[in-house]
Amino acid sequence: MTKTSQPPFRADQVGSLLRPPALHAAREQAAKGTITKTELRAIEDRAIKEAVRLQESAGLRGITDGEFRRAFWHVDFLTGFSGIVATQAQYALGFRGEHGETAETRSMLVVRDKVRRTRPVILDDFKFLKSTTSRTPKVCIPAPTYMHMRGGRHVVNATAYPDLDEFWSDITAAYRAEIKDLAGAGLTYLQIDDVSFATLCDQQIRAQVRRDGENPDALPARYAQIISGLIAERPPGLRVTMHTCRGNFQSMWMAEGSYDAVAEGLFSAAVDGFFLEYDDQRSGGFEPLRFVPKGKYVVLGLVSTKRPDLESKDALKRRIDAAAKYVPLDYLCLSPQCGFASSHHGNKLATDLERRKLALVAEVATEVWGGI
Repeated sequence: MTKTSQPPFRADQVGSLLRPPALHAAREQAAKGTITKTELRAIEDRAIKEAVRLQESAGLRGITDGEFRRAFWHVDFLTGFSGIVATQAQYALGFRGEHGETAETRSMLVVRDKVRRTRPVILDDFKFLKSTTSRTPKVCIPAPTYMHMRGGRHVVNATAYPDLDEFWSDITAAYRAEIKDLAGAGLTYLQIDDVSFATLCDQQIRAQVRRDGENPDALPARYAQIISGLIAERPPGLRVTMHTCRGNFQSMWMAEGSYDAVAEGLFSAAVDGFFLEYDDQRSGGFEPLRFVPKGKYVVLGLVSTKRPDLESKDALKRRIDAAAKYVPLDYLCLSPQCGFASSHHGNKLATDLERRKLALVAEVATEVWGGI
């Protein structure tokens, strides 16, 4: 076994990183108006350069900006298109932790008007990232499907879109235009983040989807079709992966259940690889991997970004061997199960442990596959 010549890499990551204290402080100052947007961006630039050095020192080949310019993994990008706004939900999503912690969110994205890409959303962010590293810069963007799953038809204004297919057509066009510009600027590694597939494994969330008037059995295949459409015009040199998880907020989660309920639909998406959460029993077994098509990569999210303990190399290797019963070892990779900070709050880990976990991924990948 050797390192892969193109993404996904044997040692990879989901993308978001813990924000440093200086960045937290700067965001608070910007919200109060005591520093300008230009001053905030300069502080973000410095923090991103440090994050790049952290990833490189850990041994990673795919390098992100840590999502340091975002408050949330999905909101900042999607509201970059006109017609989409952030609001509060008619129902809450609950999060829970392994020690009994709980939280909830009512944040929701809704479509108020025609969706248009009136300007590039993260093109400048990518150009800056690319300038900071000689390795492969990786961009992570949210899929639009989770926005729909949180309410179905109710989140898309019926006056703007009496026909839901027109909405999907417009948002697909917006994504294609953004991806075209990113690829034109030199992007070769794109990751699409989608919570829908993994959360549709949870019985309570499936029940809510039914109450919203949608069929949870049909959505995985439909969502895979939509995501495939987003990248249908990508150039040959652009590799695309998709990540799905069960929620990631301050070391808590919102869903549980194995991939059995969604596997066939999930693995029909026309991406090059799948990042899958597999860090504990909430994700079930590896049996659903039997539906992964030949030639597609699976990045096993075996290292937890939620728990403040360092995993055992031997335990990780045993888990990789177990997954290899369903997907050939040469088509497996290793990563953390999610980002370290899907929102600006971050998970309850120290930055040094974040670096050690990323380094662990690289070390295990080298020992298993002979390279990263």
